[in-house]
Amino acid sequence: MVNINLYDRDTPTWCPGCGDYGVLTALKRAASNLGLDPTKTVLVTGIGCSSKINSYFYSYGIHTIHGRAAAVATGIKLSNPELEVIIAGGDGDAYAIGTEHLVHIARRNLDVAYIVMNNQIYGLTKGQVSPTSDEGFITITTPYGSYEKPVNGPLLALASGATFVARGFSGDPLQLSNIIEEAIKHKGFALVDVLSPCVTWNKINTYDWYKENSYQLKDHDPTDKKKAFEILLDEKFALGIIYKKEEKTFEEKVFRKFVHSPLKPIDVDLSIEKIYDEFR
Repeated sequence: MVNINLYDRDTPTWCPGCGDYGVLTALKRAASNLGLDPTKTVLVTGIGCSSKINSYFYSYGIHTIHGRAAAVATGIKLSNPELEVIIAGGDGDAYAIGTEHLVHIARRNLDVAYIVMNNQIYGLTKGQVSPTSDEGFITITTPYGSYEKPVNGPLLALASGATFVARGFSGDPLQLSNIIEEAIKHKGFALVDVLSPCVTWNKINTYDWYKENSYQLKDHDPTDKKKAFEILLDEKFALGIIYKKEEKTFEEKVFRKFVHSPLKPIDVDLSIEKIYDEFR
């Protein structure tokens, strides 16, 4: 365990009350408990309010283009499996434009944790319907209500082969930190869907709404895949670890066969004095 302040970076600029603050706190606490080395950790994000999180978490990071965080994370992990790779993004990034990458990273069982901050709306672009918005949800792009059924991200991941599926609530950062910690420790692909309210643009799915429409998993066997499917089909949101199974990871199958050794850091002279000398 290390001091949680080690992971402090820039001051977040999310709206006051944004659910993503709770996710950031939970991620820092999980990293602290696990003693993650920032120089051996990579936080990969896409586009959206949630994807700003790697600007606020001290580690290596890359802000990718919309929906491609899982693809970039795959390249990083296969290049150097010794790195701790974590993906973070929103419901639009993961369950809309990034859906194809989610399916394939899950079925490959790549050893990464994917934290999806699900607020059921597009927040950064000021309040459009998202793939997880409920049917009938009114936004500026759906003035008569959404005609589409919402995407069930955790269910999709489970059906695609994810070996760890969980759901948390940003209004309970303590439980969420425990879930994220277990997801990072898990050897294989782990999806953590986080109910993370958008207080500015979504006035329906609020903190109180999520409290009324969620419940804690109790006496549940996370190795029971059939039961996991039943839980994810429930109208209310189950909070906790829903499914967990140990399987050989993708990099264990591929890396040892085709690559002799992981990429190693090299010493680089970061002094800019030599560059200055060229112009003096």
